[in-house]
Amino acid sequence: MRKFVWTCIGCLLLATGEARSREAKPAAEVPATASEQRDVVAGNAPKREEGATRRERRSAARKEGALLRFTESVYDFGRVPRRGGDLVHDFVVENEGTVPLVVTRVFTSCSCLKASYSKRPIPPGGTGVIRITYEPYKSEPGTFYKVIQVYSNSTEGRTVITVQGSSYDDEEEE
Repeated sequence: MRKFVWTCIGCLLLATGEARSREAKPAAEVPATASEQRDVVAGNAPKREEGATRRERRSAARKEGALLRFTESVYDFGRVPRRGGDLVHDFVVENEGTVPLVVTRVFTSCSCLKASYSKRPIPPGGTGVIRITYEPYKSEPGTFYKVIQVYSNSTEGRTVITVQGSSYDDEEEE
């Protein structure tokens, strides 16, 4: 019981100290990036524009690089037979940035998923395709929810898309 009480007191003290440190500096004065933080510590902080918030600076930085957007981030295959063959869906990738977008790698959450994509850069305003192939016979029957991580030179770095559905054995349908 004593340990529990001391743990609760420690958590409260930690939480109040955290709140006080946030009150010490308004959001507009806190450096947005690690390089800005290093400059502030070194005493080389650049002059800030009046009224520019962290969110505005961050959105301005995003506009200057590649920006990966999917027309849809989740696709539902619905109810499918487990032994019916491979399921394929193409996710359309758009580059809403100002520099060419390069998809560097795509990770799937299991061996029942295969991903293929073009290694060529997608120009600003252009589109590309990431083809996902799901092999339902490689996993157990029932509901599936599979995650695909797309890494690129986008300002966000990693984007997640998913495929889902439900597979059944032929015996269940009879």
